[in-house]
Formats: sequence, C-alpha cells, structure tokens
Amino acid sequence: MKYPVAAAAFAALLSSASPLAAQTIYPIDRAEILAGATFDFKVEFPGLVEPDTIKVRINGADVAATFGKSATYVAREDGKEQSALLLRDVALGKPGNYKIEVSDGTQSRSIDWNVYDTGARRAKNVILFIGDGLSPAHRVGARLLSKGIREGKSLGRLAIDDMPHMAFVATAGSDSIITDSANAASAYATGHKTAVNAMGVYADRTANPFDDPRVETITSVIRRQRNMAIGIVTNTEIEDATPAAMVAHTRRRAAYDQIVEQLFAAKPDVLMGGGAANFLPQADALSKRKDDADYIAKFRDAGYPYATTASELNLLAARPDTKKLLGLFAPGNMDGVLDRKFLKGGGVKKYPEQPDLTEQVQGALDILSRNNNGFFLMVESGLIDKYAHALDMERAVYDTIMLDNAVKLAKDWAKARGEDTLILVVADHNHPNSLVGTVNDDMTTLPNTPLRERVGVYEKAGFPNYPAPDAGGYPSRVDVSRRLAIFSASIPDHYETLRPKLDNPNEPTEKDEAPGTFKANAKYKDVPGAVLRLGNLPAMMNASVHSGEDVILTATGPGSDRVQGSMDNTEVFRVIADALGLASNR
Repeated sequence: MKYPVAAAAFAALLSSASPLAAQTIYPIDRAEILAGATFDFKVEFPGLVEPDTIKVRINGADVAATFGKSATYVAREDGKEQSALLLRDVALGKPGNYKIEVSDGTQSRSIDWNVYDTGARRAKNVILFIGDGLSPAHRVGARLLSKGIREGKSLGRLAIDDMPHMAFVATAGSDSIITDSANAASAYATGHKTAVNAMGVYADRTANPFDDPRVETITSVIRRQRNMAIGIVTNTEIEDATPAAMVAHTRRRAAYDQIVEQLFAAKPDVLMGGGAANFLPQADALSKRKDDADYIAKFRDAGYPYATTASELNLLAARPDTKKLLGLFAPGNMDGVLDRKFLKGGGVKKYPEQPDLTEQVQGALDILSRNNNGFFLMVESGLIDKYAHALDMERAVYDTIMLDNAVKLAKDWAKARGEDTLILVVADHNHPNSLVGTVNDDMTTLPNTPLRERVGVYEKAGFPNYPAPDAGGYPSRVDVSRRLAIFSASIPDHYETLRPKLDNPNEPTEKDEAPGTFKANAKYKDVPGAVLRLGNLPAMMNASVHSGEDVILTATGPGSDRVQGSMDNTEVFRVIADALGLASNR
C-alpha cells in the first residue's frame, strides 16, 4: 500500500522542479501574434509575492514602457495564496521576436513570442467554411453519393476538393492533443491556442469563466482596421462553440446566455442559425434563458430585420436596403438536410420552413456584399459533428453534401465578381470515422445472416447502390440494400443495427442508474438483428468523441497560396489576416 504514496510524492517532486511550478505567462510561449492585434497580458505566480520583488521585462525593457501603461497587481487572486499581474487590452505594433522575462526574486521564467506583419491587402472578402467534425470518410461518402462512381473512378468532384491549394492542419489545443469545437474554432478566429471549452481567451486559474486573458478575434480586428461587414452563419445553435468563437470571450462554451449578450455587443451584420431559445426572455415557453432579457427585441431595436423561416429570409435578403439581418430558425439546433428534404424527422414537423444552408449563404452574400469595404463570413455546417457523435453516418454524409453545395454557390458567386474573395474550407477537428466497405442488406441473398457478416470488405465491398442523386446531389433513399459502411473507432455501449434511422436522428445511449453515466439505448434492442456492442469509452460518455488526426484545408482565391503542406490551426488565422493585409495600411 506504500507504493501509491511514494509515486504521488515523486510526481509532486517532479512537478515542483518543472517550469509549470514557476510563473505562468499569457500569451503562452511561442505565441504568434498579429502586429497591432490586442490581447491581455497576465502573469500568474504560484504563491504569494510582494509587488516590489516582481520584474517583468520585454526585450530588456520594463513591461510598462513596452505597453505604455502599468500592470495591475493582484495580491491574492481568488482569495488564495497566489498573486498575479495583469494588463488588459495591450498590443505590439512592431513585428519581430520578443523575449518576455519574469522574476519574483525567487523564481524566474522566460518565454518567446513572434509578432508578425502582413503584406498589402489582396482579398476584398473572406469566406471561411467550417465543416464541424468533417472527416475524410464524410468527404468520400459525400462524393460517392452525390457524384457516383464507376469502375473505380468518381463521376465528378466535390466543390470542397476542387480547389488549387490544400494543406493538412494540426488541431491540438493548449491543454490536450484532442480539441473540442470551442478551442478549435478559437484558433481559427484568433490565431492563439487555448484549452478545451474556451474561446477568445487563455484559460487561466480563476473561478470566473469571463475574466480570463482575452485575445482579439478576427471579426474585431477587421471591423476596427477595415470597417468590413461580418457574417456568422450556422445550422446549429448560433450560441454554439464554432459560431460563438468568432466573437466571444469565455472559457465556458456552455454559457449560452452570456454568449448571446456578447453576440449582441459585437453586432455582426448577419447572424443566422438556430438557438432562438436563449434569445427569448424566461417567461416565454420556448426560452432557456435564466433572466428576463429579450435579445430578439434588442436586435430589432438595433435595426435588425428578423427572419424565422426560409421565405422570410429570402424576402429580406432580396431587399436592396437590407444591410443586416438576424435569422433564428429553430429554438435549438436546426434540422439536417436528410430530415428536411426526405425523412421529415427531428423537428421538421414543428419547424417545416427552415432554410437550407445554401439559402442562408446566398442571403448572407446578398446582404454583406452591400458593404463596399468587403466582408468576412464564417459558414458552419455544424450538424456533421453532431451526427458523427451520435453514430448517425447517413445524416452526417448528407450534411456534407449540403456543405459542398454551399461552397459551390460561394465559388460561383466569387468567380462572377472577378475572384476578389478568399474561400477556405476546413474542419475544426476530426472524428475517428472510417469507410471500411459496404453493408449488404439484401435478405433475398443473405437470409438469417449475422449482422457482422453483412459487412463487405475488400472485393466483397463492391459499390453501393444508392439511386441517382437529384439536382442537389442527394439520393432519394438511404435504406438501400448495399450501403456505405462508415464506422467509428470510438463508441459508447449501444445496439448496432447497421441500418439508417428513418424516423429520427440516432440516439445510441440513454441515462443509466448511476448519475452521470450512460447505457445502450433500449429503443433499438429489438430491431431485427441488433447486436449489443460494448463501448471503448468511459461510461460518462454518451456518444462518440473527437479524434486528433490532422484535418484537411482547401482554398481558392487571393491569398490561398499560403495554404500548403502541413500547418497548425493557428495559421489559418494568419492566412486570413495576410489576405486582408490586417497589419498593413495598404
């Protein structure tokens, strides 16, 4: 029984000797910072220190001289025996390498930053498409279903693949090799790493999730520097991690009420998605807010026309005098294209007039292009991720086809204008999904065949037999006799049926008796041939999880030549900043 105690003591000894026991400095070591972009500078001391013992120098100069103002000293941060130093809203205008040296008279630490410049502006507009959780398996599935294949050759190319520049993008966060959508999107929006669940901040040690050291977002920089229009479009809740990360500053992605407040403060010109429930005052039957604030009314009072259906969106976007728009098309997430167009599951019966992502993008382009200074538009196909979590591969693939249609629309729009728009298409993180073959469900040739024996691999996979796609690239049926077998490497306990869910999106788990744990959803137990699959994840996980492989980035338009080889996710921000010349007056 003594070994665990000795091991713990040894671990503590190692910790005390490591750099982590010295000061923590934000921005972190090796941060890449856009010249002129604002950020908060913070030093966290591991214990109590007296202010007269603290020395902070940047390239040999006192910190106050470098930033033009003095730091705030916090004697006991959060009332604990730990001191801190903080400067809010500072910037470094001169490009170059910066060495930050901190000492408290006992311990010292030094880190390095790189402050970078940009060239002259090359693009008038930037459109950033994010396929949330978009894996290579989803892309291939979308290509097979929407384009077809014969004798091993695709009968067409996806718009997301038909781009001149491509790179692999590493996605790790500051705290883990696995990201969530918050810190992944934050890397694109700020150029800085952060921790899981955080966006627009470095996640510090304080209890308050809104006082962490901030970094400026791309939407803030372009409005301050270029007075450009801003659009945020998604088919998830608009307060969800990816859209929120374009403007928000918090380390708690679930703080929807406060994120709505930050969205209102930022006032993007176009804001579209689901999530109306957190805009409505708590007295409203659909509300999820915990206060009486009515943010739909606030946006209207600020001059925003409001759309709740596709027809309202199309009507408002077509009006030449519409310069901004709030569109909220469902209380929660919107429905995916497989349910909206074909199955009528999910929330479609309650909200039958939800717009397609292509309609949202077209409306956003119509409105944002009325700003002569150009625009930045982020478009998320967010349900790819949510369906992948739920092991609902058919819905994920159909929403990937929808993303591709939206990208094609944007590419055609940009081409007609003379190619003044940088278009980027990227996933925020991966899912551990793989296309391993096909599922043969022809019971006339395979009667009473065990479930796993219906999976065709290698030459037995053959080719799927989905019907020819419609004009949008969608086959009319997914319950065909030879379907794609896309499996996840991360699974909770669930009943595997190898069949598409034709009534509603898949729900692989349900709550178990132990608090915070989940078990296989019994609603699928009696489906013919269903097999209980024991999961490989902790019981606290109710769904599949993200994976750490690099994601694919494709690009076209002015500035896309920076997209090549292997990149870090923070470099996507730099591609955008460089294309717009955000550190240049040209």
